[in-house]
Amino acid sequence: MERAVVHRRSVELQGGLSDAEIRHQYRSEWCRVRRGAYADRCVYGELDQVGKHRTLIDAAVPSMTEEAVVSHQSAAVLYGVPLWCTPLDRVCVTRNRRHGGRIKSDVKIHCAPMESVVEIDGLLVTAPARTVVDLARTLPFESAVVAGDALVREFGPSEADLAAELERAKFRRRVSAARRVVAFLNGRSESVGESRSRVMCARLGLPVPSPQGNVFDAEANFLGRVDFYFEGTGVLCEFDGRLKYGRLLRPGEDPGEAVFAEKIREDAIRACGFQLVRWTWPDLTTERPATRIRAALTRARTTYCDGSIEQSRLPIPRPLPTRPL
Repeated sequence: MERAVVHRRSVELQGGLSDAEIRHQYRSEWCRVRRGAYADRCVYGELDQVGKHRTLIDAAVPSMTEEAVVSHQSAAVLYGVPLWCTPLDRVCVTRNRRHGGRIKSDVKIHCAPMESVVEIDGLLVTAPARTVVDLARTLPFESAVVAGDALVREFGPSEADLAAELERAKFRRRVSAARRVVAFLNGRSESVGESRSRVMCARLGLPVPSPQGNVFDAEANFLGRVDFYFEGTGVLCEFDGRLKYGRLLRPGEDPGEAVFAEKIREDAIRACGFQLVRWTWPDLTTERPATRIRAALTRARTTYCDGSIEQSRLPIPRPLPTRPL
């Protein structure tokens, strides 16, 4: 993850710079990240919102007490998971105590008991299960699902881990919302678009499809993998993000070749009797996919399908250095 090097005033003074020299650097080359912390103006200006937040974490956390644990969306940034419509104007930290939270201009301090933490880049961070529940309590449903799916996929918190964190949060605000998010999560979703697609299906009153299906023909030949499938129906679905075909490219392959190969794959899948429905980013906030999916489900009832689908395996979780707090 890209971020800018932070120049903290206290450190620069210890290193030999004077206040006058720091002011000169600020006027000529640096920009202020927060009070007493600066970054190279050119580098910082090229960062996206996540990169700027990562830089703000580096600027803010070292000045806090050792008990401050990076949490909520700031923890998600450190974990490197995708975020959707998530505010990143303040660094979020949690202290292992019951009272004393407060909000500053660029820092939000939460207070709640914690049992364990992980360490990332020398910073203490809430464990994945705790991060999932924190986000599920404080973000809108769709935003929490996007981050939660990715945390479950990448780091593998178990159902028991999540249930334990929900139990610890049972007297905190919006824990009922967190329970709905946790019940909806699926670590097989591989992108923001796929997580949002599952939320879209729920919003439209459709059955929530199973993600990541391996498709085979009648002779058990592998035809490809699809983003979603409705179990027992023969209806398959694909979310086509703008980077879809870019991900399909092999080294040296022309984009047109990737599109043609995708068409051949789709033709083979349809030849087995499967119904295939596609939607794109603009469709996610409309009812158009519901019309297509319902039509496909209707066609599937009268169409013979001689293929089969198996759900793909979850990736092996990334190991994390965890310690009790």
